[in-house]
Formats: sequence, structure tokens, C-alpha cells
Amino acid sequence: MNTVEVIQNLFLRSGAGWVLWVLVGLSVVSAVIAFERWLLYRAVDLDLRAMAEKLDGRLSAGDAEGAIAELKRSPSVAASIAAAGLRLAPRGAEAVDKAMQSAVALERGRLEKRLAFLGTVGSNAPFVGLFGTVIGVIHAFEELGHAAPGHGAAAASQVASAAVMTSIAEALVATAVGILVALPAIAAYNYLQRRVATLLGGAEVLTNLVMAYLVERAPEKAKEAA
Repeated sequence: MNTVEVIQNLFLRSGAGWVLWVLVGLSVVSAVIAFERWLLYRAVDLDLRAMAEKLDGRLSAGDAEGAIAELKRSPSVAASIAAAGLRLAPRGAEAVDKAMQSAVALERGRLEKRLAFLGTVGSNAPFVGLFGTVIGVIHAFEELGHAAPGHGAAAASQVASAAVMTSIAEALVATAVGILVALPAIAAYNYLQRRVATLLGGAEVLTNLVMAYLVERAPEKAKEAA
């Protein structure tokens, strides 16, 4: 028995049913990840206008410590990034900018965690389904080979035709399920990526505000030092 026959027999014994279970498992995991990420993004979002007004009031009064405390009370991404910069305010605007860039990188990694899985499922689930279909087609032709001998010509044709059509119909289910799994995964991936971009883009409202006050106070500090 050559290698091709060994692989063929393996496929025939295993069938395509396990492929469907793999697709169902991928679908469940994708749904759990998408829901968990949605809950996280909802928790770390905030009213940027209200927070910007509070931060503006603190910084206008020169109360950097109070501004940091105000930001720490918020679980939002924007507040966390701005607070990381304000903690280094005594070291100058450049240090603050670098600190906020580092905080953005850390927050991006946290927000994008497990999103690659959704993208991978969305891209590859149809191929997994197609793999199941190929196994089903192999089984269909195997049925055709076994049905033809031992019957009259007309009977063999009918039996073979029925067996092949049934097997191919079952095989195509795997492709349909693969596409069905891929579509929600891709939709969730695109939506969550936009949410990440929105959250990180919103952080610029607070980071720019922090930098504006630091740049404004830099000449005053220079005069005091002179």
C-alpha cells in the first residue's frame, strides 16, 4: 500500500464529521472572544468631553497632582495614557511625550489581545470547510467505485448516482459551515479593530491637552530658573 492509499484510507475512516466539529469549536471560541473584547472596550471608554474639562480645570490651577488623581479614578484608556505622561511632568515636555507614547503602545497591546485569532478564523474557516468537502468528495468517489460492480448496468448506475449525490451533498455542508463561521468572525474583527482605533484616537484629546499646558509653562519655568 503506497502513501496515497494510506492517506485515502485515513480520510475514509475519519470522514468529514470531525471538520464540522472543529468549525463549531472555532465559532464558539470566536464568539466568546468577541464578547469579552466588547465588554472590555465598553469598560475602558469614557466621556472625553467631561474628562477634558476636569483635566483642564486642574491643569489651569497648576494642580498636576490633582489632575493625576482625577485621571487614576477613571478606568479608561485615554486617562491611563494621560496619567502616565503627567507623572513625568517635572522632567519636561519631551519626557512626558515619550511616556505617553510608551503608554499608548502598552494599551494597544492590551486592546488588540486575541484579535488576531478572530482574523485568522475569518480568513481560514472557509479553507477548513473546503478541506471537509474534499474528504467528502473522496468518500463519494469511493462509494461510486464500490457501487458499480455486482449490479446490472441500470441498477449500478442508479445506486452509484444516489450514493455519489448523497455524499457530495453532505460534503458541501462543510464548505457552507466554513463560510458561516468566517463571516461573523471577520465582521467582529473589523468592528473591534475600529473600536481600538477609536479608543486610541480619543486618547489624543487628553494627551494633546497635557502637552499644551506643559509647552505653555515651559517659558515660565525658564524665566524662574534664570
